[in-house]
Amino acid sequence: MRRWPGLTATCVATVFFWLSLTPSLVPRPWYLQGVIGGITAAIGYALGALAHWLIRLAVTALRPRPDARRRAQRLRARGWLGYYVAAVALTVVALSESARMQRELRALQELPETLTWHSLMISLLALAVAAALVLIARTVRLGTRALIRVLCRFVPRPLAVAVALLVSATAVVVGSRDVVFGRGVVDVASRIAESTNQDTKEGMRRPSSRLVSGGPESLVRWEDLGYEGRNFAGSALSARTIEQVTHRPAREPVRVYVGAQSADGFAEGARLAVAELERTGAFDRDVLAVAGTTGRGWVNSTDAEPLEFLHGGDTAIVAMQYSYLPSWLSFLVDKEQAGRANRALVEAVRARLLAEPPDERPKLVVFGESLGAYGIEAAFDGPDDLLRKVDGAVLAGSPDFAPIRRELTAGRDPGTPVWRPEYADGRHFRFAQWPEKDLARPEGAWRYPRVVHLQNASDAVVWWSPELALHRPEWLRQPLGPDITDEVNWFPFVTFWQTTVDMAVSYGVEAPHGHRYGTGSVEAWTSVLPPDDWTDEDTRRLKRHMDAREAPY
Repeated sequence: MRRWPGLTATCVATVFFWLSLTPSLVPRPWYLQGVIGGITAAIGYALGALAHWLIRLAVTALRPRPDARRRAQRLRARGWLGYYVAAVALTVVALSESARMQRELRALQELPETLTWHSLMISLLALAVAAALVLIARTVRLGTRALIRVLCRFVPRPLAVAVALLVSATAVVVGSRDVVFGRGVVDVASRIAESTNQDTKEGMRRPSSRLVSGGPESLVRWEDLGYEGRNFAGSALSARTIEQVTHRPAREPVRVYVGAQSADGFAEGARLAVAELERTGAFDRDVLAVAGTTGRGWVNSTDAEPLEFLHGGDTAIVAMQYSYLPSWLSFLVDKEQAGRANRALVEAVRARLLAEPPDERPKLVVFGESLGAYGIEAAFDGPDDLLRKVDGAVLAGSPDFAPIRRELTAGRDPGTPVWRPEYADGRHFRFAQWPEKDLARPEGAWRYPRVVHLQNASDAVVWWSPELALHRPEWLRQPLGPDITDEVNWFPFVTFWQTTVDMAVSYGVEAPHGHRYGTGSVEAWTSVLPPDDWTDEDTRRLKRHMDAREAPY
């Protein structure tokens, strides 16, 4: 615990800190840079310490001359002097270059170039984080050695070492996963999320329309919708609003939402959703949409409203909450729930839809964003199954583990980049960051049903994967995406932590960059399910309205 840090380990840690200063997908604030620097420096220290230990074992096995130890001490002292001189100078250069690259990345993603890059604070914060992590590691090692000494009183040393290592490894895994994360982070976040789920956004009122869940005659109580469900139901568009924007006659749209407290299990929730759809007359509408929700049950109004405007309110949207955890926590602990919930809902809705006469059925579409897009994709058995069962889909920011997006990307046409893949000549599936121009590619026929993936090249949610720690990803191979700086690179462990932090700050940029998709769903829905008499001018008018309007939640 009192031993001075090793020279080799410190040198490797410093190099890892320098690498952490390189740019990634989106600009990041200085304090998060400090955290990334500290974590990656600690990883570098561990690798350097391991390398030093292996070298020392090899040298010891060679039986060095008696005076070799004194020469090694002199060499180590000179090495520390050289380190102090070089590390300070090179760190100043690295921090200066880092600030320059961050400014260039901000300009590339249409952000103001002004950037406060507190170099001293970054260095101090990184040093504190790295020191804390190394101290924890040394504490574990000290405890393990103490346990070995105790066990050696009763059993042979090899057995004592094996048992002590097993006990320490178990304590670290159980302590970090079950105690710190499971009973600490998860429990606290769950209690906060559960309390938030009971709240209602200021200004949000119970709907007066019988066509909306939580309103008069609804089978779902307003109190059971949850925070995001009340937002979705309470902000339903009126026919008058739709008419003012589209200059066409409109109906009041149907919005059905089943909260996590409304039913016991996904199957019962799906049955309740179908009953609510029947009550509101949803199966008599022109379009019926199933919306995938994120962790707390969020449905992006910017994805839902364009569909309602486009079809003059002759629509019904249904969604079901599967969790009340925030998306980042749901992403880590129960993302599979999204797939199970949406599969139950899609199958129940589709079974009821097929009971209608073929020429009287509404068109069935699906949509979702982020974890909601994953939930929709997981509800189907691949791209062909999706095309067989729906009349269109709009999916934004599907994460790396989304099964359909992953299959489309892996099977993309040769020569197309991973950030803008073309699949089967774009006959049914197309990817877009700037929909107006991207959806026009490739030039071949785009057949129905159509599926649009809104996907930004700089979206960390799309690219994050544990594999980043050890494998160079395809999205960092040339050609790079249009909003990714040429100075971005891949480094083991470093890129993984950079991308992890990028997910946290991916909303800090403007659309279409990071995890912000803005009003790209306007062009997406216009392409996927356009009314017969819809014109380009209608699209521009709707786009202007969606860009100017203030999101209701």
